Amino acid sequence: MKDKSFIDTNILVYCYSSTEPAKKEIAIKVSNPNNVYLSTQVLKEFVNVLSKKFKFSWKSISKAIDEVESNFLIFINHPNTIKNACDIADKYQYSYYDSLIIASALEAGCTTLYTEDLQHKQLIEGKLRIVNPFIA
Repeated sequence: MKDKSFIDTNILVYCYSSTEPAKKEIAIKVSNPNNVYLSTQVLKEFVNVLSKKFKFSWKSISKAIDEVESNFLIFINHPNTIKNACDIADKYQYSYYDSLIIASALEAGCTTLYTEDLQHKQLIEGKLRIVNPFIA
């Protein structure tokens, strides 16, 4: 069985960006395999970026959500995820929201978290490797 991976908001946003074609190509590549998760938090942040930064219409945002939903597995954050995020924030000294991404990835059973925001190659809880796909 193929390992599961998780993408952070920035990776998803690069998939839709036209301003950084090199990063877009890499983001699409790491987002393309089967078993790729993102969380409801990532989806909410994605909508916010499309609306505020890229000025997408609400209709276009809705279409993008449909596309994301059909191409990725969506992990729903629950109260236990939030408590786990608090433990991760305390242990690893990441912000709460970064810790919530990590907690979601762990609970989804992922082995890789693709992001450009966290410590590249760090292993979390002996299970989840943080990977910045833009570092050669």
